[in-house]
Amino acid sequence: MPEPDDIASITPIHIEETIKAIARLHAEHRTSATQHQRAVERVTTLLGHPGFLIALTVFVAAWIGLNSLAPAWGYRPLDPPPFTWLAGFASLASLYLVVVIVTTQRRDDRLARHRELLTLELTILIEQKAAKAIALLEELRRDSPQIHDRVDQQADVMAQPADPQSVLDAIKETRTEAAHLSNARDGG
Repeated sequence: MPEPDDIASITPIHIEETIKAIARLHAEHRTSATQHQRAVERVTTLLGHPGFLIALTVFVAAWIGLNSLAPAWGYRPLDPPPFTWLAGFASLASLYLVVVIVTTQRRDDRLARHRELLTLELTILIEQKAAKAIALLEELRRDSPQIHDRVDQQADVMAQPADPQSVLDAIKETRTEAAHLSNARDGG
């Protein structure tokens, strides 16, 4: 099994550069976080840990158990059934939990958008490179005396780089048509 250093030495430079670019994207995302965002992320990490679920379950069971058994032990319960304080605490905790999750998700969505843009840009670049390679191969085929010259319409079409706006318009049109068909089927 190759060591990590061996893998790095056999990885092509363009792949290493891509990996480094993605690492920079994630590093910039982490360093651009404000103190408040980092605190919210720590809270989200804590709340998402299985230990928190266990601790919360133990707390609720203990709260209910102690308040239910308090009269039998000769004490006045702090929160007698139906456990109004516990319900209020649960409601307030739920509100905070929603805010923490939404805040964290918004920040994570920003990183996802950056990755999507990077993927889109790389895809467009790859498509342009492939079209150029096909065009060069076709030119070589036409110019080479050893190869029979013929018209390859599919290669000619593939040699033309796609216009991103045309592709986007075609996608929108296809989705609109699919939505109309779906609505017609549902309505009729």
